[in-house]
Amino acid sequence: MLDPRIIDQMCGIKTESTRTRHFAKKGVGRMAAAEERDAAAASSLAEFHASRAGVRGLVESGATAVPPLFLLPPGCGRERSPPPPPPQRATAFAIPTVDLSLPRSATVPLVRAAATSCGFFHVTSHGVPPGTVASAVAAVRAFHEQPAASRSPCYSLAPEMARLLSEALGGGGGGVGAERLEREMQVEGWLMACHYYPPCPEPERVVGSLEHTDPSLFTVLAQDAVGGLQVRREEEEGVGGGGGRGEWVDVAPVAGALVVNVGDVLKMVSNEEYKSVEHRVVIKSSQDARVSIAVFFNPAKRDASDLFGPLPELLTAERPARFRRFSVPEFMRSRRESGHGKSSIDSFRIAAD
Repeated sequence: MLDPRIIDQMCGIKTESTRTRHFAKKGVGRMAAAEERDAAAASSLAEFHASRAGVRGLVESGATAVPPLFLLPPGCGRERSPPPPPPQRATAFAIPTVDLSLPRSATVPLVRAAATSCGFFHVTSHGVPPGTVASAVAAVRAFHEQPAASRSPCYSLAPEMARLLSEALGGGGGGVGAERLEREMQVEGWLMACHYYPPCPEPERVVGSLEHTDPSLFTVLAQDAVGGLQVRREEEEGVGGGGGRGEWVDVAPVAGALVVNVGDVLKMVSNEEYKSVEHRVVIKSSQDARVSIAVFFNPAKRDASDLFGPLPELLTAERPARFRRFSVPEFMRSRRESGHGKSSIDSFRIAAD
């Protein structure tokens, strides 16, 4: 007869093995469910972009419930909680108000008290005419409340440009695929900068903006007909570019066209297949102001754990990785420390053997 201790051990092994299989099956099931949710979310996002109507279009469609795409992600604590009942009595809260017409000796303590206690405060007597604020707000409202047919091209440009730039990588003809950049980093409009360069009595003696490269994947620029954008043409092609050499040339405005330029992030992700070129703005007119609107597109994945680098499909023995992997916070920190020129990406460059 077998020793009872041996039987116990055998039973224990069998039980543990059964548990392992049970938890493994549960793990595989959870992974499959997560992949299914991700696929559904990606499909919903693609449909949303294809509608070319933006969130405003959802409102205009008569939607009475929030689509899953816009619900709070799991872990926020509110997605499973029922809405709270209406309070019996609303709690009144007024943030501090600072009157800027008061003497500075009185204003500074008020600002300090507000900034250290609440972090929000109103300012009055600020000198900005109410009509100026109202006209700026009205301009934003007027754009977003245009008919969907008028707004839709603005929403569709970004994903289309991301697809084109992605498809053109690796020599075109399909390259790395039209969706590769989107899968890698989830491209989104991160920042819009509106610039107004007033006319200058001595335009040849001033500069509109200093030379720089863009800290983005790519930038889309709308400009008027006044001109002033210049790019530096490098004297030599090759690794690293001209290092500040080359001549400045005008980018003449083309009626109805938008300007697209590659940023530093895409330069590194493309393993320097694409160029991020230095550019600047000079003042061209003593009579007319120059107006431009730049939208910077960047990865939506911006956590320190989200690492990017040259796409593996672009690497060969003859053209190995020229940059190490990096996160967006690390890249922006380098940008702040190194300035807004090409030197900001030097810290990510892999030294050639």
